Amino acid sequence: MSAPRFSLVPVMDHEIHVTEWGDSSCRPLVMWHGLARTGRDFDEIAEALSDEYFVICPDTIGRGLSSWSMNPEAEYSVEYYAGIAADLLDHYGFDSAGWLGTSMGGMIGMRLASGPHADRLSCLLINDIGPEIPPEAIRRIVDYVSELPDFGTVSEGESWLRAVYRPFGPAPEAFWRRMARTSLRRRADGRLTLHYDPRITVQFTASRDELTTWDRFARIDTPTHLFRGRDSDVLPAEIAQLMTRRGPHPEVTEFDCGHAPTLSRPEDIALIRDLLARYWPRPGAVKR
Repeated sequence: MSAPRFSLVPVMDHEIHVTEWGDSSCRPLVMWHGLARTGRDFDEIAEALSDEYFVICPDTIGRGLSSWSMNPEAEYSVEYYAGIAADLLDHYGFDSAGWLGTSMGGMIGMRLASGPHADRLSCLLINDIGPEIPPEAIRRIVDYVSELPDFGTVSEGESWLRAVYRPFGPAPEAFWRRMARTSLRRRADGRLTLHYDPRITVQFTASRDELTTWDRFARIDTPTHLFRGRDSDVLPAEIAQLMTRRGPHPEVTEFDCGHAPTLSRPEDIALIRDLLARYWPRPGAVKR
């Protein structure tokens, strides 16, 4: 295991902040976060898997320390994010990489796996998202993401994050403390808010065609596994079941939580390590 390193990568007229874990000579594994989150959400699992993989965890534009868009309607979209992702693979010299994507990060992975960059993904682990998002789930997400909260202290921010992201399910105490430190930014007036551009929700109106993509999902043949929170409103059971019968026919692992599993506990990490070995065996290894 290793300590994180941080890079700023120029891509498509943006500066992308990337958290890197492990030896760059190891097989590459990309972890991509959800809508209003950052690449630091994967600290626990990325650190653990850095003994076998070179893990990169980018901040999407408009989040974390990556640049914000001057043209949000065009650039805050899954298609544009997938272009950034492909250029990041080029920047790092990855012919192909494993992909673990939570929510929006899963949408980006599916976009790559269903298009001209499909051969760049060795395996695809999708965390609680599908090729269709129920309208009521979109309304809930837009409600809490559109207006940035206001905090006087980091402790207030941590309490808010614990409450709003309770559907993430059980996670170590260190996860929530670190989540507060990496999610907050200080404003000019000295108070705190969250580390994203509230205009990111424009993807739900300007790019509506990206919210129902069964045709693209049917084209995926990358080895794929699906994670789902049993109480998730973003990935209901019926959509998950349809996914198992189409495209890559993924198997499904369910967690006792909502949207979306943190994948931060030791048992979660052990599961993902096993799935990576199964879907993306080392050359010469016996496929499980």
